[in-house]
Amino acid sequence: MSDSLDLFPGEVREPGGDTWGRGRTSPDASRAAPLAARMRPRTLDEFRGQDGVVGPGGAVGAMIESGRISSFILWGPPGSGKTTLARLVAHSADAAFVAFSAVTEGVARVREIIAEARARRRATGRGTILFCDEIHRFNKAQQDAFLPFVEDGAVVLIGATTENPSFEVVRPLLSRAPVVVLDPLSRADLVGVLRDALKDPERGLGSASIAVSDEVIDRIADAADGDARRALGILERAAGVLPAGEALTLRTVEAAIQRRFAVYDKSGDQHYGHISALHKSVRGGDPDAALYWLGRMLDAGEDPMYIARRLVRMAVEDIGLAEPAALQVALAARDAYRFLGSPEGELALAQAVVYLAGSPKSNRLYRGWGSALSRARETPSAPVPLHLRNAPTQLMKELGHGEGYLYDPDQQGGVSRQHYLPDGMKGERFYGPGDTGWEAGLKRRLSEWQEKRR
Repeated sequence: MSDSLDLFPGEVREPGGDTWGRGRTSPDASRAAPLAARMRPRTLDEFRGQDGVVGPGGAVGAMIESGRISSFILWGPPGSGKTTLARLVAHSADAAFVAFSAVTEGVARVREIIAEARARRRATGRGTILFCDEIHRFNKAQQDAFLPFVEDGAVVLIGATTENPSFEVVRPLLSRAPVVVLDPLSRADLVGVLRDALKDPERGLGSASIAVSDEVIDRIADAADGDARRALGILERAAGVLPAGEALTLRTVEAAIQRRFAVYDKSGDQHYGHISALHKSVRGGDPDAALYWLGRMLDAGEDPMYIARRLVRMAVEDIGLAEPAALQVALAARDAYRFLGSPEGELALAQAVVYLAGSPKSNRLYRGWGSALSRARETPSAPVPLHLRNAPTQLMKELGHGEGYLYDPDQQGGVSRQHYLPDGMKGERFYGPGDTGWEAGLKRRLSEWQEKRR
């Protein structure tokens, strides 16, 4: 067993066994540590952003205020404050804080921590907060290992994940540890983080007295994409190459920013969120937004053929017969991309996106097909009317197959007075054309034919 039982209230055990706590200096505060680690907030007053979570009435704020801490899972993007918030919760609860990562440690380490927590409770009466970073990296069986310990109160579990817990965390654990959502930091919050670092003489850059204009700070905040760690990293890199006595310029900052990479995954929450935004922008008739989301996905490395398949679906689901050429355009864009590849073929996808967004919309075909398919499944044994049946043999002709069938093109007006559904379904309607685009003309035509059949 570790020596954690000898630590004082507010102790923290980091992966690997290092400890720190109230009255001591965090290892993050070492001058050799990155600026983002040194500037990690030590109190809620220093914590920037997430007012809806830590403010009055917020899920975590209410727990801290009441002193009753229960298990929960923090879901948010990188640099939104997940680890810091977990530490602050432990500090407020006067509990031991034990952190480990699901990337580097497993269930065996969890059992060790639980044994230490139970011994700590017996020896000192203090509870333990177990912080599991990257909890989504544990498989379902490993996540199940937490359940009995969370259930009996051996530890309070705070999990952290950048992935959607709905897909990555087992349901029994979610029922015991509700999800708290953290948002990317706002521009104003990031500006505050940067100014704190520039002022702080002990942990930050205050002793260097760096002159920084509002324009430069705003540029760093914009480039950080809601990530406090990234913002401080840019500031640290820019300040590190700054000659003594000179002001920080946009040119120096741009060099420190380098390339901004998309926050994207090709099979998870970001993937589905982006394609949903593209689909709904097309459906809503906004070509500018549709092009933007197309660009975001392609630049992040999404498979262009996946996008092409989705464009074909949009053409038949949301446009349908309001503009039949939409399907041809979507298929042509798919073939053009196959022929040209990137980057030239991406323009074909962009052309299809704009065409689809600018086309009249109708889901009448989509709904009609759904209704017809549902009715077909309800009546799988309804016989084909005799006059519609094929009669390739003499016996079938003698049985009345095809008898009385009228060839519509030979009838007056090209329409015969006969029905085409099973006998018990005469007059049922599944597809009703809309009033836009090509479908409006189809609606008039079908209405005329229906009248002639009467």
